[in-house]
Amino acid sequence: MIIYGQVVKSDVCKSVINVSQRMSYNDVYKILNNLDENVVKKYEKYISDFKLMEELAHILKNRRIKNGYLNLDIPESKITLDKDGFAIDVKPYETTFANEIIEQFMLTANETIAEKYYWLEAPFIYRVHEEPDYDKIEETNKFLYSIGKKIKVTRNNIYPKAFADVLEEIKGTEYEKVISTLILRTLKVARYEAENKGHFGIASKYYCHFTSPIRRYPDLFIHRVISNLSEYVGNGQIEEMEEKADNYAKNSSDREKVATKVERDAEDIKKAEFMEDKVGEEFEGIISSITGFGMFVELPSTVEGLVRFENFNSSVNEYFNYNEDLKILVGARSGKIYKIGDKVKIRVIFASKLLKRIDFELVNENKETDEE
Repeated sequence: MIIYGQVVKSDVCKSVINVSQRMSYNDVYKILNNLDENVVKKYEKYISDFKLMEELAHILKNRRIKNGYLNLDIPESKITLDKDGFAIDVKPYETTFANEIIEQFMLTANETIAEKYYWLEAPFIYRVHEEPDYDKIEETNKFLYSIGKKIKVTRNNIYPKAFADVLEEIKGTEYEKVISTLILRTLKVARYEAENKGHFGIASKYYCHFTSPIRRYPDLFIHRVISNLSEYVGNGQIEEMEEKADNYAKNSSDREKVATKVERDAEDIKKAEFMEDKVGEEFEGIISSITGFGMFVELPSTVEGLVRFENFNSSVNEYFNYNEDLKILVGARSGKIYKIGDKVKIRVIFASKLLKRIDFELVNENKETDEE
């Protein structure tokens, strides 16, 4: 039986990249969709190659999805700064299938290298993503039940395909982004280890970070192992390198946590800075999270703010009960329900880059009726 997208042969060798033409994701997208005559003409002799790459990327992605690849569609934020470093725009970072082509090729390269050197029993650093805790999945299911969905798992059978099936079911619905984020929070955090434990999120038995040695140390370590493995074996350095792999993996994971926190803090600062002059303005957003002290609302720009209980419909004397299992708020008098994924209208009431904080209040859309 032919399995399309399966690697049937691979080779690893020292090589030099010969760049014949510089490209950009935007140009490749225009070429694939015939959107710009000038761009198409400029890269005319490469068009057949790009079409072939597009076809292969679709094959690779479809194969991964069948295996349980978690296609989480959560856009990152693109923050534009002026010449003085002040945030002047925040919006979702747009990606196209041109980005996906490179992503699928990199995933394949990383998997291939990880599997090859696993069987060679070489000192190595793997990218590990273990299966999520059953109890956390059950917590997520309590919310999913409310919209007729469920991650079908048992305590002893937790497979990525169960998550992928839910993501496929809600694709294109109003719940897509919210549930993608909810599932992401259910998963464990990926890390580096010297022992292979598979990667749950991409449904892969063997995975590593190999493709970016100029910006990640684990990749650089792997390149050094590949280049010098015979030397390590000949000089009896395998145990020494295995110890280094273990130490470097732990250190890289620790540094990644720090870097991630710094990145998030910087993003929070710049988003709050962007919103500082928008106090008093009204926007529409969706409820992204509900807690015991209020709810978070995310705007289309990816800016997120907190609506505290005291800032709920100030014109209505109402108390809201928090249902932790269903992650909903229920009005004690009116029976009004707020749930994750609901669209709401908010007003910005506070923003401070120093505090990294943005506060909203709900705009009572039925204010005139309530006053009558």
